[in-house]
Amino acid sequence: NFEIATSLKFIGRSFGQVLHTFFLIVGNLCFPVVLWSSEFLLCVGLRTIRYLLKRCLQCFLGERCSLITSSTIVRCRSCRTYINPFVSFIDQRRWKCNLCYRVNDVPEEFMYNPLTRSYGEPHKRPEVQNSTVEFIASSDYMLRPPQPAVYLFVLDVSHNAVEAGYLTIVCQSLLENLDKLPGDSRTRIGFITFDSTVQFYNLQEGLSQPQMLIVSDIDDIFLPTPDSLLVNLHESKELIKDLLNALPNMFTNTRETHSALGPALQAAFKLMSPTGGRISVFQTQLPSLGAGLLHSREDPNQRSSTKVVQHLGPATDFYKKLALDCSGQQTAVDLFLLSSQYSDLASLACMSKYSAGCIYYYPSFHRSHNPAQAEKLQKDLKRYLTRKIGFEAVMRIRCTKGLSIHTFHGNFFVRSTDLLSLANVNPDAGFAVQMSIEESLTDTSLVCFQTALLYTSSKGERRIRVHTLCLPVVSSLADVYAGADVQAVVCLLANMAVDRSVSSSLSDARDALVNAVVDSLAAYMSTASNLQQSMLIAPNSLKLFPLYILALLKQKAFRTGTSTRLDDRVYAMCQMKSQPLVHLMKMIHPNLYRIDKLIDESTIHVNDRVVPQPPLQKLSAEKLTREGAFLMDCGSIFYIWIGKNCSNNFIKDVLGYPNYASVPQKMTQLPEVDALSSERTRSFISWLRDSRPLSPVLQVIKDENPAKTDFFQHLIEDRTEAAFSYYEFLLNIQQQICK
Repeated sequence: NFEIATSLKFIGRSFGQVLHTFFLIVGNLCFPVVLWSSEFLLCVGLRTIRYLLKRCLQCFLGERCSLITSSTIVRCRSCRTYINPFVSFIDQRRWKCNLCYRVNDVPEEFMYNPLTRSYGEPHKRPEVQNSTVEFIASSDYMLRPPQPAVYLFVLDVSHNAVEAGYLTIVCQSLLENLDKLPGDSRTRIGFITFDSTVQFYNLQEGLSQPQMLIVSDIDDIFLPTPDSLLVNLHESKELIKDLLNALPNMFTNTRETHSALGPALQAAFKLMSPTGGRISVFQTQLPSLGAGLLHSREDPNQRSSTKVVQHLGPATDFYKKLALDCSGQQTAVDLFLLSSQYSDLASLACMSKYSAGCIYYYPSFHRSHNPAQAEKLQKDLKRYLTRKIGFEAVMRIRCTKGLSIHTFHGNFFVRSTDLLSLANVNPDAGFAVQMSIEESLTDTSLVCFQTALLYTSSKGERRIRVHTLCLPVVSSLADVYAGADVQAVVCLLANMAVDRSVSSSLSDARDALVNAVVDSLAAYMSTASNLQQSMLIAPNSLKLFPLYILALLKQKAFRTGTSTRLDDRVYAMCQMKSQPLVHLMKMIHPNLYRIDKLIDESTIHVNDRVVPQPPLQKLSAEKLTREGAFLMDCGSIFYIWIGKNCSNNFIKDVLGYPNYASVPQKMTQLPEVDALSSERTRSFISWLRDSRPLSPVLQVIKDENPAKTDFFQHLIEDRTEAAFSYYEFLLNIQQQICK
């Protein structure tokens, strides 16, 4: 499902310079490459790359990854590249690095192959047979003993938080998954709550019940008892359970309306600094007291602006500085924002962005009034609490001599030119990397890329995950166009457009996206002299390029002329910077299926389930019929649109209501009905859900439902008051090319 290939040169106006890029999916740490020079081009075999990505995904889940336990880790003495399948052996005693071309000696101990138990065949070692390997690191790769898994939960308990009701869900999820938290016998856990003061909890083994310790001096925050606030999970499990059972009711009658988030984070940093680990922050409003306090910057009257969209950047550098301090102490901050009002996500997001954390956003969250969001939080927490995690990680990307890396996109801190600091690493994160050709590749037919991730597993093992990719150098522009992966191109451009929006303006970013299409198709047309210049021609690989860019322009992150909350826009930008390619594409260009006529003819078998595979529909209202029912998969949300004349049998069997009129306005779950159509529909939706890390919200839409506006805004091929239809956009592109 992850297809990677080369892109082409975007010349002239698009983002100011030639783009040399490659897309990286981490947790898995693999990448498609996009490179261009005036003389030589790199192209990728799609079949090979699909296989490599599949391998890399499996390896992060603990499958098919060659684990090397040997104490000998062979690396190039010059560039420090790990030995890999693409090196060349001059003889049994020497090997030539495939990145810097230095000739290295083969260590004596490397001559023995532990798999074949033979001597004198270094080329058959697993490190040289597999492009993805994982080493058990020696003490040479440790500045200190591997840290334990440490988890700190920082919880908003102000009146706004209690009213939203999120505490019950968080505490219940923790109780259910306490034994599933990744870790070992050293795993530690702690809790901080905050409103206008900061509350700590002494959970030291031997106490009869948890002790709350309140610090009201938020201007000079301190730890009341540093040694008993982070406790061993297994030794203090009963006290932890007592606290989790008590927390939802402890602040029921609170009248505190303020939020001292900044001081609470300062306290969390002090508590975590000796070890590092993960801070999980739950916030429901604007921070209003102490360091890092924020003021509302959103003007509701400007949400539909077609010109200037302000305040996409942070209002203060407090959260960035705190994040960098956390990163330096191997601590990542994950943010859960559960708010019904503006919360300045543009500022708060910095603490996750620069500490290699994650951002979760639940707009209009309320446990009772918005059950869909409550269910989503519960399911997301289960995944979040139990998924694999790596600690105190650094990642370096190396490439063949003559190539260079110059820009990274994602949540991390760039410690040096090519070293990324990742306090935490998880399988749900994605990165994009831009590269350029600095020297001629005339003398080589191949180039290689290697990513190495040094991290500590939740079990306390220091490990090195290494992926190596080799690509051919070609001299034909046609080969680059033929192998281009339009999805990789679009996702990389989305990352760059986010940066342009913050550093310059949203209008500049939109113009750059359009120019990318114009310049790339113009370059293609100029290479084919037999093409009529009055026609818009695109190579097969890029036929969907204009459609995807139009979809990007209509996405929440970049759209204008449509009412868009500032936090919603910023969150969409955060998603573009941190999601893997396959999930990001669902967000940019949703999939539309007709589901009222699911049949057995086109099905697949997954475990014991039969899963229908309905054909994709164009994202246009002309494909909707009043007699049908349609499912739109937008990645984080599923819409089921029901036509007014939809069959009563379908409505009864799938929705559980006798007819269209009886279907409620707010329906977020499908009942289990003993009917074939119900089983098929639920099987298909379950299959779609299983393919992504976070649980999508389900929303049933009728024509009378106010939410239908959101549904129709995703029909990106149609014209809106503020944006072109797909046909009009193609005409506009053609006109600009022909100027």
